[in-house]
Amino acid sequence: MFSIELRAGYNLNNITHVFSLQLRSPVLLAVILISGIGGTFQYGFNISVLNSPSVFIKNLVNSTCQQRYGRSLEPWELTLIWSFIVSIYCIGGLIGTLSAGRLAAVYGRKKTLLLNNVVAICGAVLMLLSKTTLSFEMIIVGRIVYGINAGVSLIVHTLYILECAPKRLRGMVGVSVASFVSLGKFSGQLLGISELLGTEERWIWLLAFSGVTGLLQLLTLPFFPESPRYLLLERADRHGCEMALRRLWGATKDPKPEMEDMLAEDAALKGVKIHRLMDLFLDVNVRWQLLTVIVTFVTLQLCGINAVYLYSFDVFQAAGIPNENLHYAALGTGLCEISTSIACVLIIESTGKKVLLFRGYLGMAAALALLTITLYLQEFVSWMSYCSMVLICIYILFFSTGPAAVTAPLPGEIFTQSYKPAAFTVAGTLNWVGLFLVGMLFPLIVKHLDYFCFLIFFVFCFFSGVFVWFNVPETKNKTVLEITEDFNKMHQKPRRSLESKLSSVHINDIQAAVSTKL
Repeated sequence: MFSIELRAGYNLNNITHVFSLQLRSPVLLAVILISGIGGTFQYGFNISVLNSPSVFIKNLVNSTCQQRYGRSLEPWELTLIWSFIVSIYCIGGLIGTLSAGRLAAVYGRKKTLLLNNVVAICGAVLMLLSKTTLSFEMIIVGRIVYGINAGVSLIVHTLYILECAPKRLRGMVGVSVASFVSLGKFSGQLLGISELLGTEERWIWLLAFSGVTGLLQLLTLPFFPESPRYLLLERADRHGCEMALRRLWGATKDPKPEMEDMLAEDAALKGVKIHRLMDLFLDVNVRWQLLTVIVTFVTLQLCGINAVYLYSFDVFQAAGIPNENLHYAALGTGLCEISTSIACVLIIESTGKKVLLFRGYLGMAAALALLTITLYLQEFVSWMSYCSMVLICIYILFFSTGPAAVTAPLPGEIFTQSYKPAAFTVAGTLNWVGLFLVGMLFPLIVKHLDYFCFLIFFVFCFFSGVFVWFNVPETKNKTVLEITEDFNKMHQKPRRSLESKLSSVHINDIQAAVSTKL
């Protein structure tokens, strides 16, 4: 009992200290908000925004074909075009992801985000013109453009805010990436209701909303500094780095300790070029970091979150919620995801990312197994639908405070500077390919397996939790070099123990040399 109270007191003190650090850094808070609203918000928004205006878009497709060719489309033809409109977003996202690392390295994080907003505005213009010109092709091209914007945002937004944050706040700042994805999904649902933009007259403005958030970031981000880490390590601008750190963290905080960590990493990687994708796959020294990224990002799409949201409508119907109110019930699940994602900010620094991932995966696996049982029993027991509703909320809780919060910034925390562009490219590619495959194959899986499809997702969640527990070290309050050492200790063979000791001595020598240099 005493140990529990002691731990709770420590967590409360830790949370209070972290918040006091953020309150003393208003510029950093503004960077998180501005970069997020034009960053991963776009990704989440364009995933959910098509649900509401789907009927109006299909009518536009039919009207276009009737005017051009004098005939209406068959149902299967209309479904095919609609599926293409939805899925083409992933193709654009993959293009954006593959180019994001190179753009961020050449132009810098901040300038890449600014240029990316122009892409979002171009997509919005295409959406606005589609109805007037009676051209559904403009929506298709606009979705590709939005995908490119989201692909770049996912990578560069994450890089930018992680490199702007001090080590103490890095976990909390990393959670904001997932929080803005959740906020984007919820905003797409909220603005799509009939009382706002989900009507015959206003649906094109709903599709063009990403241009508004892009314009907001384009007008405000120039007032904030470039990533200090990018300035120091890739531009060798020590003065610019120090000025950026003082602006971001406040003039009272000494930036020298963080610069020491950056320079220590730079000294350890002296003469090492920015690695390509092939280097990442061939280098045995980062094999377990690469496997960690592959497992976590594959499971992020194959954990069953889309299936849970789909079946939530059936569960709410069985619980007696009228059809006309189902959209509002869906808003409740979206609000649950946002609130738990924000609540994760309060616990991530005290709990640790490894524990959150492990607990999240196993909690989701348990919820999916029980949900399969309750959905089966709904046909025989009337009140079982309420149990299913509770399990859906529990699943979303574990998802939002685990994989959703921790996965996105993970490549930036476990890879050194020279591998980060390639690592984020792999992560982004897996994310977009997974999203595309789920979108194309999930309807077929549901058709043949019904709610037993949750057992497939159960397997992914369970084994990913086991993988994280045995193969991934804790990253809380650690530098990249320390995390790399932890990976080596977990996976090295006994005969390499002496080599590991010599390596740690070498790192200590490097850090001592850097401190004397500063």
